[in-house]
Parts: sequence; structure tokens; C-alpha cells
Amino acid sequence: MIFITAKFQIKPEHAEDWPEISRPFTEATRAEEGCLWFDWSRSLDDAHEYVLVEAFRDGDAGGAHVSSDHFKQAQQDLPPYLVSTPKIVSLEAPGTDWSELGEMQVG
Repeated sequence: MIFITAKFQIKPEHAEDWPEISRPFTEATRAEEGCLWFDWSRSLDDAHEYVLVEAFRDGDAGGAHVSSDHFKQAQQDLPPYLVSTPKIVSLEAPGTDWSELGEMQVG
């Protein structure tokens, strides 16, 4: 799978509204055949930072994502709400789902 984590620094006046601002892009991406997950979280240390954790089945699915109309639309719609260019870590990883954290077993 292609595993991606990206940090988005949102302008302070838009930070509360970011989930709604990004909703069309989020919903369209989650509906992609090759999308395994596409999840936003808000930083506990910086109320203006959102972290996106996403995964795609393989490189072809990742390529389809960045070629999609909704990705191109997001490239136009989202930057005006950002302080800076998002930071990203992208890598290829084995599997298609989350693994259990063996060092913190429950039950």
C-alpha cells in the first residue's frame, strides 16, 4: 500500500471550519476504489494544525487519486485556507490495513 501522512497548517480564522472546508475532497477521496482510508485529526499541540493519514491500495490507486478531478479541484480550493505548503511523508508499505501494536496489548 501507499501510506501517506501530511500536516496542514490552517490559517487561524479557518481552523474551526477546516473539517467542513475539506469535506468535499475528503468524501470524494474516501469513495475512490483504491482508497483504504483518508482520516483527518487535529493536533493536540497546535489548534491550527490538522494531520491527514491516508492510504491507497497501491501505486496505481495513488496515481488515480492525484489524477482525479476532485484532487485537481482541491489543489485550487484548499490553498487559500493554508498558512504554508503542507508537509508530507509518503512511503510504500506491505499490507492493506493497520497492524496491532504488540507492545500495548489489550485484553
